[in-house]
Amino acid sequence: MDKLGNWAFIVGFIVAILAGLVMKSLNLWVVSLLVILGIIVGFLNVTQKEATPFLVASIALLAAGTADLGMFQNYINLSQALDAIGIFVAPAAIIVAIKQVYSLAAKR
Repeated sequence: MDKLGNWAFIVGFIVAILAGLVMKSLNLWVVSLLVILGIIVGFLNVTQKEATPFLVASIALLAAGTADLGMFQNYINLSQALDAIGIFVAPAAIIVAIKQVYSLAAKR
């Protein structure tokens, strides 16, 4: 299972970057694949010890996705690449956050 989580991260990150940079717009299949891979990463890759740094990094990536990078639009589709990374990271962050909330609430 550990290998599955590692491969899900590698494949998800590569698909997000390539789809974001190459495609004119992200289609349903790519978005669905990124969401599924993000869920797998959230369940399998992030341990309790890594949860806080992962969530902070996720917030930074998702915030970066809101930046206006229109000036680079003629050269490279950086905004769409960040959007694709956000689509990949957001489900993982949601899973990790829910696991953290459950862990905090269950400590009684």
